[in-house]
Amino acid sequence: MDDASESREIRSVLATVLYQPDEIEQLRRAFAPAKFVHVHPRESAAIEAALEHADVAILPMDLDERFIAAPNLKWVHCDHAGLTKSARSEVFERGLIVTGSAGRSAPALAQHAFYFALALTFDAKRLFELQAARTWTRIPGYENRLALWGKTLGVVGFGNTGKEMAHLGKAFGMRVMAYRRSAAGSSPDVDVMLSKDNGDSLESLIEESDVIMLATPLSDETRHLFGAPEFASMKDTAYLINMARGGVVDQDALIKALETGQIAGAGLDVTDPEPLPADSPLWGLDNVVITPHVTPKLPDRTQRSIDTIVDNIGRYRRGEQMLNALTPRDIFTPLQPSPHP
Repeated sequence: MDDASESREIRSVLATVLYQPDEIEQLRRAFAPAKFVHVHPRESAAIEAALEHADVAILPMDLDERFIAAPNLKWVHCDHAGLTKSARSEVFERGLIVTGSAGRSAPALAQHAFYFALALTFDAKRLFELQAARTWTRIPGYENRLALWGKTLGVVGFGNTGKEMAHLGKAFGMRVMAYRRSAAGSSPDVDVMLSKDNGDSLESLIEESDVIMLATPLSDETRHLFGAPEFASMKDTAYLINMARGGVVDQDALIKALETGQIAGAGLDVTDPEPLPADSPLWGLDNVVITPHVTPKLPDRTQRSIDTIVDNIGRYRRGEQMLNALTPRDIFTPLQPSPHP
């Protein structure tokens, strides 16, 4: 289906998002005069009944077989950022438009990335240990550490979160390099912009960066984007920070690079698998900071989602390109587990 070819009518809407009543009312008004059905995401019977007629579904989670099979459904909005689980070939075969709420938490995610960068740069782990021990002493060699100012930040993925990372990098006085998929324009926050569609490689960003922040979606194109060859090309003083998805990194190769000192450290909000198993070597490495895929939210996060949905309602009705829409390049095919010998 070409989602930018002709105007479209919305007759019936199913919403299962867990919004406050006044927030649901915003959606109801924006979709008017369409019939608007709001049910709890666990009310399976009500959902199946509504899907017999719905043109649009607004969900708190990824879509599943019920929505792919719905006879009249044309647009599904999944109210979160990473749409990896919805980026299935069946979605495009069915002709569904699938959009998400990418950007609603971008400033917080970028701050989270710099939490990692600062914690690693200032050796927060050991400083906290000294504080807990009530010990006023300096870490050996600490006076030779360099702050973030003047260092090079490499941002991989230049969507909403990547742009916020670059903006903060400039605020910290860093030289910023960015790598994006599309050949879209430059940014005042980026000193060197690289693009896959322009034929650029990641090599220069990897070799020159002191801090690499990952903010790219997980797809068949980006699976294990960072593995042994990339870690071998990084500075041994550099940090890798993953705010994308665990599968963007070859985790075994990362562990080896960290254990051998091939890179200086890592900040991980995502791992592969999740939850990170208790026996993973990552837990015991002094040069790793881990958070369990959770970030403090913005006070207006839900309103940001609503604003995106409302904008897309107009775009859908006018037959225009939708915000945060999946494309065939986003398809992610989960690897099948190896059979037991």
